[in-house]
Amino acid sequence: MLLPTREAMVFLKILPMNGGNGKSSYANNSLLQKKMILEVRPFLEDSIKDAFSSGIPSCVKLADLGCSSGPNALSAISEIIHTIHGMSKRMNCKSPEFQVFLNDLPGNDFNNIFSLLPDFNEKLTKEEDDTLGHCFITGVPGSFYSRIFPSRSLDFVHSSCSVHWLSQAPAGLEKNKGHIYIANGSPPTVIQAYTNQFQRDFSLFLGLRSEEIKPAGRMVITIIGRSMEDPSGGECCDIWELLAESLTDMLAEGLIEEADLNSFNIPIYNPSEGEVRAVVQEEGSFNLDKIESFEASWDPFDDSDKYRGAENVANYVRSITEPTLKSHFGGAVIGNLFGRYADHLAKHLLMEKGKYFFMVISLTKK
Repeated sequence: MLLPTREAMVFLKILPMNGGNGKSSYANNSLLQKKMILEVRPFLEDSIKDAFSSGIPSCVKLADLGCSSGPNALSAISEIIHTIHGMSKRMNCKSPEFQVFLNDLPGNDFNNIFSLLPDFNEKLTKEEDDTLGHCFITGVPGSFYSRIFPSRSLDFVHSSCSVHWLSQAPAGLEKNKGHIYIANGSPPTVIQAYTNQFQRDFSLFLGLRSEEIKPAGRMVITIIGRSMEDPSGGECCDIWELLAESLTDMLAEGLIEEADLNSFNIPIYNPSEGEVRAVVQEEGSFNLDKIESFEASWDPFDDSDKYRGAENVANYVRSITEPTLKSHFGGAVIGNLFGRYADHLAKHLLMEKGKYFFMVISLTKK
């Protein structure tokens, strides 16, 4: 099986979200993910009910991949536990115990998650009766582009807003000068490099999970994709091109080096539904049960003041990219960069409302 290169694993160490509780931390800029979790709740519930329709094991083993930290870290797990416990009541059977594995990169703030557990357990107890089975929660640091669980050990896997992050920025992007992702001006070789990297990474992800999930086990993934087939079109490119323009402004003023800008490419790929289906079919370990899609505003607050909205978007993007940008350009430029980014975003939002395109996917292990 294909494994990540040593270089990829080094790169992955700098990808966790911006920790802490500051203005630019992910904990304070996670409303977008919260709204997305609420949006996919009916889809998730239906997938859970289908997965356990023929019976519920005495101990349900769940994993949340790319759990991050902050207020949303336990939201999906809570939904899954409530749904399964409700099913056990309707089936007139004893509630299972729950073994929950929270996975993210080693740099994730797991201590923040653990500090939330007393309140989480207390809330579970209040919302459910005393028939709810015990819940055991463990942090599992590591990249999901490697094996992180024993073979055939998991009943249900969930991942939210994580799998569109690649294991590394693709190789062969030397001609993508002045851009940090696919853009209208990117040559075909750049588009192909990103496409190939996604295909390799998503296929690897599926293959690894197929070893860890029990036969007929279920996986539900939510990713930021794109609504059109052309990888260089749409708002998934615009949001990164505006950041590239902000870096270009700083280059023109001598605040960053040209070599640093030309060597930086964001390790993300926003696939189309067709690309997702093609990789699932070719990899072959899972049946694709269903895919649904929906849109969400770049600004999760939908602020009518486009300048405040631009600042909201800039803070969110900073929260998910600051560790990577600091590692490449140095920490001294970050505040200046995102001030400029907010200005570019405001100009864009005055002309059109930026939107993300989400896909939620249900897969069953063959």
